[in-house]
Amino acid sequence: MARRTHAYADDSRGPRLQRVLADAGIASRRECEDLIRAGVVTVNDEVVDSLPAWVDPARDRILVDGRPVRRKLEKFVYVMLHKPRGVVSTNRDPQGRPRAIDLVDHPSGARLFPVGRLDLDSSGLLLLTNDGELANRLTHPRYEVHKGYEVMVAGRLEEEDAKRLEAGIFLPERDPERSRRTARSHLVVLRRERDRTLLYMELREGRNRQIRRLMLRLGYPVKKLRRVQMGPLKLKGLGVGGWRELTAPELVLLRRAAHEQDAADPAGPRGSTTRQRRAGTTGNRVTGKRPAKRKPKPSST
Repeated sequence: MARRTHAYADDSRGPRLQRVLADAGIASRRECEDLIRAGVVTVNDEVVDSLPAWVDPARDRILVDGRPVRRKLEKFVYVMLHKPRGVVSTNRDPQGRPRAIDLVDHPSGARLFPVGRLDLDSSGLLLLTNDGELANRLTHPRYEVHKGYEVMVAGRLEEEDAKRLEAGIFLPERDPERSRRTARSHLVVLRRERDRTLLYMELREGRNRQIRRLMLRLGYPVKKLRRVQMGPLKLKGLGVGGWRELTAPELVLLRRAAHEQDAADPAGPRGSTTRQRRAGTTGNRVTGKRPAKRKPKPSST
């Protein structure tokens, strides 16, 4: 298929279009690229649906789905949400299901989006922000920001299968070119019972429904899955449906994990308060203290 052309293929105009959209809090940079390719982005009334594209944020009129993109946000916001099961993490859901973003009534009115995704049937830690650059770093495999999950599977997980999961397993994809072995992971068996196993699994990549597909491939259907950690962030102390802003120390550690150069300065425009909000009657008060680091126990039978 011939590549479409537009008037914004000149790199002397300014920053890349997806960078401008991400910095404005539309979505992560990779998700902004998808929006561009979907044909919902216009620059000066011209549809820009191919990359690369460069724009001048000070002069160009940029719209997404017909809505103007603000040139600059006054403050970045970072929110940790304990996503319940049955809630979608995406902001755009044609089926009209409950969205994670609807659980967060932030006083700033900032347009937040999820950092990565968490399956409809999964619960746990979901980071919401309007900082497209940090979101891109947290989800890009290059930076290897780990995510930790508590997983309950049917059946008694054998030690041999646990080692296979840690070493990596070939996982086919719809696109054969993307089919490959999963990256090495960290796995700790927390409890084995006759008909089920509770384990902690730590990933540094985020393929679609990766844990569920891996477990099913080995014959252990997932009964329950909860994300409990993202880099230095831990879910501990936050009730289901509850949310809170990240603390300044958490932001420093998070940026450091994502290899951001300004990680030592949490007090600027990316600063954060520590208030916590609840959805309905759920959620618990969070002190803002970082929990003590806990070394995982070795896998045992």
